[in-house]
Amino acid sequence: MRNKFLLSLSAISLLAMTSCSKLGTLSSDNFNVTPNPLETYAGKVPTTINGTFPEKYMKKKAVVSVVPQLRFGNGQVVNGNSATFQGEKVEGNDQTISYKVGGNYTMKTSFDYVPAMEKSELYLTFNAKIGKRTVQVPDVKVATGVLATSELYKSTVKNASACIAPDSFKRITKQKQEANIKFLIQQANLRKSELKNNSVKEFVRLLKEINKDKEGKAIENVEVSAYASPDGGMTLNDKLAKQRKAVSQKYANDQLKSAKVKTTVDAKYTAEDWDGFQQLVSASNIQDKDVILRVLSMYNDPETREKQIRNISAAFRELADEILPQLRRSRLTINYQIIGRDDNQIQSTFASDPSKLSVEEMLYAATLKDNVNDKEDVYKKTTEVYPNDYRAFNNVAAMEFAKGNTAEARNYIQKALKVQSNAPEATANLGLIALCNGNVDEAQNYIAKSSTANGFNEVLGNLNLAKGNYAEAQKNFAEINSNSAALAQILNKNYSTAGVTLKNVANPDAMTEYLKAVLNARMGNNSEASKCLSNAIAKDSSLAQYAANDLEFAKISK
Repeated sequence: MRNKFLLSLSAISLLAMTSCSKLGTLSSDNFNVTPNPLETYAGKVPTTINGTFPEKYMKKKAVVSVVPQLRFGNGQVVNGNSATFQGEKVEGNDQTISYKVGGNYTMKTSFDYVPAMEKSELYLTFNAKIGKRTVQVPDVKVATGVLATSELYKSTVKNASACIAPDSFKRITKQKQEANIKFLIQQANLRKSELKNNSVKEFVRLLKEINKDKEGKAIENVEVSAYASPDGGMTLNDKLAKQRKAVSQKYANDQLKSAKVKTTVDAKYTAEDWDGFQQLVSASNIQDKDVILRVLSMYNDPETREKQIRNISAAFRELADEILPQLRRSRLTINYQIIGRDDNQIQSTFASDPSKLSVEEMLYAATLKDNVNDKEDVYKKTTEVYPNDYRAFNNVAAMEFAKGNTAEARNYIQKALKVQSNAPEATANLGLIALCNGNVDEAQNYIAKSSTANGFNEVLGNLNLAKGNYAEAQKNFAEINSNSAALAQILNKNYSTAGVTLKNVANPDAMTEYLKAVLNARMGNNSEASKCLSNAIAKDSSLAQYAANDLEFAKISK
């Protein structure tokens, strides 16, 4: 009897020791993975794991480290960030889990993405001890596959519009020519000496030139502005300014008649030119300059102003000698237009002798061409005629980028930067090429230096797309219909807008069709998704292998 009792006691003790030396098995039901399947974001595969240790699992002296492990390819394994948990009797700083009731926890980890991860499995592995004894806890599979749609930016950016350095061509350019005539104090007669000054001579010469070159120049009007200086009484100054206007207007009309040019003469006068006075004083070095300017700011009444300034006797003598004579004047202004070549003239001149065109006309000539190759020919000719203008080199690069020749594009970008090292469009285009290669940090360095580039928003949108800033990218792509814009909208779950964008892509390619397939698959239109996918593969057979591993199409036949 005693032996049976001892045997039974021994068995109970052994059972107790065994149960205290092991940890139970965990299953996928103990874990929730978000997202599931895993999904790429800005070149990473981030995930959040919410786990549960069930009641009576965590022994009071146990320490358990949970290690996320992504398995893919031919035995490739990448470990994520681990998290450690402890029982109630362990002295440590890790999260304590109750033996009686268990506990919940959240851990975050991330893996650097490589394409082979699309076919992968996420396991949780465990390093566990009870006291000093290592115990085994079986691995648990918690997720399968990686959705890598965000990585498509490396392909969509190839359909982007590279930055074109713009021309400044204007067929009609507004110009003005001014003539200044000075009068003696308290006089309004035109002196012969004044009519021989250079500005008046140029006024007369231009009127004759406008008459001779009616195709190249067109007059709008002539303006006459007459003034009296702000010294003396208002009544006298008003009379003087009015008389100066009359004689100046007559002179302008006489010259128009002589040159046989018809236009209106708009005349006005200012009795006391305080504005001109202030400008001249501000630009001068006369004595008590600051005091005079202070008087002008303190008083609006003309008589008070003059009285206060006259009290500054030394300064007033300088004003009388240097400033006031310049205000006794009239200004004659010819407002006219320079009329450049029209589109047909530009194209015919380019065909016959491109060197006769200005650089602005040549750059503009390229915009008159319909296809990439013709545009590029014009830009290349421009680099020959105007090798010191970076714009043509950059624009050749943009054409090469559009044709998928990134190596040749880079070559011409370097030529552009040799001409102007900080050329914004060229720098931005280097950023686009870097994005094509998945070099986001390099792209960001280039794009940060090119904020003034023409077409910058589209480039910035592609950068934000690559960085995972989908909402910002969508804003950057406002009114831009491109593959990248549609991808940003899809990743931002703005499916209706993405559909409109894809319909309006100017130069749809295989990736355009592929994105249509992704969009329809997400919206549950499996039949349409399958059709679009077939169209994509027909345009680019390499997409067949990619699609075979793409979890976007898990529910459609490929």
